[in-house]
Amino acid sequence: MTKTYLFLIAAIFCEVAGTMLLPITQNFTKLIPTSVLAFCYLSAFYLLTFVVNKLPIAIVYATWSGLGVFTIAILGYIFFKQNLSWQAILGLFLIVLGVVLVNSYSSKLI
Repeated sequence: MTKTYLFLIAAIFCEVAGTMLLPITQNFTKLIPTSVLAFCYLSAFYLLTFVVNKLPIAIVYATWSGLGVFTIAILGYIFFKQNLSWQAILGLFLIVLGVVLVNSYSSKLI
């Protein structure tokens, strides 16, 4: 089960890396960032194929998207100087809380 969650974390990392490259590709006109972005997204989906064989897809998608949104928002604040209101920060922490709850109680069903 630990290996499954490591694949999920790696998939999240690849998806976040690809998404962070979106502004750098300048509408896919820069070849190298676009190629790395495509590799990151393909890697994320490839890694997810291993995860969905072991965990319910609803749990996988909730975790992948929730932690991805949280991480991208924080990295956007750090690297792209995008502002986050207190309401947005509260919402992000609620997303993380939801992911924790979903994963905590889903293990009883698996």
